[in-house]
Amino acid sequence: MHYRGYEVYGDDGGVRVEGVRDFDPVHIFECGQCFRWYRQPDGSYTGVVRGKVANVSYSSGVLKLDNVSLEDFRQVWFDYFDLGRDYSLIKKAVSTDGIMERAVEFGGGIRILRQEPWETLISFILSANNRIPRIMKIISEISRLFGAEIKYEGESYYSFPDARTLASCSLEQISECRAGYRCGYIHETAAAVAGSGFDTGKLAAMPAADARKELMKYRGVGAKVADCVLLYSGARYDVFPVDVWVKRVMEELYFGREASFPEIHRFAAERFGKYAGFAQQYLFYYAREHKIGV
Repeated sequence: MHYRGYEVYGDDGGVRVEGVRDFDPVHIFECGQCFRWYRQPDGSYTGVVRGKVANVSYSSGVLKLDNVSLEDFRQVWFDYFDLGRDYSLIKKAVSTDGIMERAVEFGGGIRILRQEPWETLISFILSANNRIPRIMKIISEISRLFGAEIKYEGESYYSFPDARTLASCSLEQISECRAGYRCGYIHETAAAVAGSGFDTGKLAAMPAADARKELMKYRGVGAKVADCVLLYSGARYDVFPVDVWVKRVMEELYFGREASFPEIHRFAAERFGKYAGFAQQYLFYYAREHKIGV
């Protein structure tokens, strides 16, 4: 069938999408924006999104999604992979200098995933001062302990538990995921979200500064974590997440001196505008892989 600019076919227990550009699973899943995708021996990736398991591979303009129905593709995966956006226009917009041109060329297959907001909130609370392998392990444990089991290719995967499920657990139970002091953050945030909900539509309608402040009401959420939640849940793309390492990267690549966090945010807003989040992702991946700012 023809669907929103793509030719999409049901294909042997999955979906084949033809005409996909600017898509590289390595760039997408290894650029630091997500924690539930695992590389397989054949180079494909298997992950869990909104309680569904899929295996993803890509070659020569063809995206293959195994264990995905045509309906799931329309309802979940099209938006998740941001397939409605023309990334060639974004690349052109953010390639404002030689540094960004190199970053965009290096990570040209990056797409910013539109992840489930609640899971994104908890994931990035866990990410603060933490390394990606440990973040992945903790999220996997939370899902195994409190989520629903999903079988795929003889293996067990688990959905991420909703806020009410985690809010109903004791702190002692949550501590079994071995997240240390962050277990308290998870427990309190789950209770808050279970009680009042988590509306990213409301956050998207606010000025970025107000949305950031709203998220920082949750324990464990600082400015950088708030910006990550806004960006990776698809609420806003004009944010530029900055932690100590990104600060060093920007100082090395752009300032040539020490720069403050507000100064870097102003620079990103003026240089990249509404595409600041995309620019940050290209820069982050480029700098990490080239060991800039270490």
